[in-house]
Amino acid sequence: MSSDERCPYQDGRVVIDHAFKADSPARFSRLRELGPIHPAEFHLGLKGWVIVGYDLAREALTHPALLKDATPAAEALAAAGYVLHRPSVGLGAQMMEADPPEHTRLRRLVSAVFTPRRTAEMAPRVEQTAHSLIDAMPPSGELDLVEAFNAPLPATVIAGLLGIPHRHHHDFRRWAGQALQVASPEHRPALAALHALLTELIADKRRRPQDDLLSALVAVRDEEDGRLSEEELVGTALMLVVAGHETTVNLLGNAVLALLRHPGQPELLRARPELMPDAVEEFLRYDPSVERSTSRYAARDLLLGGVAIPRGSMVAVALGSAGHDAPQPGGGDPAVLDVTRPGARHLAFGHGIHHCLGAPLARLEATIALRTLLTRIPELELAVPADSLRWIGSGIVRGVLSLPVRYRVA
Repeated sequence: MSSDERCPYQDGRVVIDHAFKADSPARFSRLRELGPIHPAEFHLGLKGWVIVGYDLAREALTHPALLKDATPAAEALAAAGYVLHRPSVGLGAQMMEADPPEHTRLRRLVSAVFTPRRTAEMAPRVEQTAHSLIDAMPPSGELDLVEAFNAPLPATVIAGLLGIPHRHHHDFRRWAGQALQVASPEHRPALAALHALLTELIADKRRRPQDDLLSALVAVRDEEDGRLSEEELVGTALMLVVAGHETTVNLLGNAVLALLRHPGQPELLRARPELMPDAVEEFLRYDPSVERSTSRYAARDLLLGGVAIPRGSMVAVALGSAGHDAPQPGGGDPAVLDVTRPGARHLAFGHGIHHCLGAPLARLEATIALRTLLTRIPELELAVPADSLRWIGSGIVRGVLSLPVRYRVA
């Protein structure tokens, strides 16, 4: 294509690199003007397609020929340095990267122990943790909100849910934060360290089971005729750690940043705290922490949005972009953050069989954490220019690496 400065392509493809991710809302907006699907180059030189339109995104996320099985793409993955591991090339043997019937079996087993009741029971822990973190702050001044609040809150919650002992919390937080940054040199060592830690903890829960999710998963493995293999057990625990930590860290960060960049919105939520559940849906629509889906691979030649997709092609859905293309109840400008928007429509948790199992917990954490933060800290503003913030440079997540703020605790 031409070298016109408005053209988002490089050598015929959208290159989703560090520069793209730092400016991704604007760049996805330009891509939506050009069409719902585009050729793309991802981390490590992997080539495929990115879908930016809402309707086509929903179609792709449920397409019977777009699978997690990477076998048709084995050669391209190997060239990029991946060792093909069935059913996954990422987080191990777990449902997020499995297809039916394996996915159906794994999700049913995990759903049996990761229940709505167990999630609802976490509410007091979330609220206590939020207050404790604010209590630990100096009464006023400047600090990094990611380090002081956004990161430790979900880490404490997921560690408590799984039953990870306090002595492991520091390393756990660090490794979980690195595990989704796929182009970072810390990515693979972090996954390996988490795998080793969880393997050790699973052995301990087997000897001394407790009232936690990890013990419940061990029971599914050991008491139900081995319906979870040992590899699936560790992979599932690893998925829950990574997905349950880093995504919520960045959901909180993106939500707070959006509020600070839209004067008047925080005051609305302070005056009308009952708006917070709908506001969380708006944050998920406006700037979700999972910017694009995990990869699918074309099991055969197919058409998406009138574009021919060859067998073996990698396809990713830009979940954040889809939220800006989705028709919203009551209309309104999708480019505008509106915490009063009722029932914001988005794909932040995916769609179809891979819809995020932890969505209720993420919503619970965000609702309580943001309500507590706005109530306890009546004065909160950015301490640096917004355009100086540094964003996570690789992987499917979107979030700032730090969020320096000036504040006063009530």
